[in-house]
Amino acid sequence: MLHNFKNLTVWQKARALAVEVYKHSADFPSEERFGLAAQMRKAAVSIPSNIAEGCGRDTDKALIYFLDIGIGSSCELETQVLLASDLDFLSTTHAYALQENIEEVRRMLIGFRKSLNSKKLNS
Repeated sequence: MLHNFKNLTVWQKARALAVEVYKHSADFPSEERFGLAAQMRKAAVSIPSNIAEGCGRDTDKALIYFLDIGIGSSCELETQVLLASDLDFLSTTHAYALQENIEEVRRMLIGFRKSLNSKKLNS
């Protein structure tokens, strides 16, 4: 394993983000339990899971692939947070806080990917 995912700040923040999504989506209407709430939870869990899976691979190239999936999941989650806010399932305050956390995690994922790409180019 090239990187211990548990030591990565981006994984720790992504994990905390997933916990927040679970907490906030718990108050959604019951008919959304298998709808938007489930989609948000799946996207949120996907981010730290893909970081961990990528770290379990043998190459930085493979890790970059999984970081890209995590970036995509962060965009998916941000869209779902906006929809939840539009539907009044999330307060504006909670939606804004989640968006801020999503954007921070995404910036960190992009930065990590860039550092791996530049390491690859310098090798």
